[in-house]
Amino acid sequence: MTGSELHQLLLNKWGYSYDIQVRRIKGRIFVQVMWKYLEQVSFPLSQQEYIEHLNAITNYLNAWGGVEQVTSFIAKTRERPRLGKAVSIPLDLGDRASEWILDDG
Repeated sequence: MTGSELHQLLLNKWGYSYDIQVRRIKGRIFVQVMWKYLEQVSFPLSQQEYIEHLNAITNYLNAWGGVEQVTSFIAKTRERPRLGKAVSIPLDLGDRASEWILDDG
């Protein structure tokens, strides 16, 4: 998957170019679809920077084998990002999770 393909997936599902973040929460990895989006005047990234950001996210997803989990979750969810509430997609990295999760400190 590429950043452009992820962008299209978001547009097809919700009609906006939502921000995507990867977060570690309580030892688990989540991909979060944030409530801010490219079409907002206040969005901090240019279109080029946004696509570069999505490319970085998809590089992780490809390396982790998480593309199918994310695309399947987005296709099935009835949630939508809204102010203060991201759509959190848990990633199951299996036995490889410890390779990607470093202890703080």
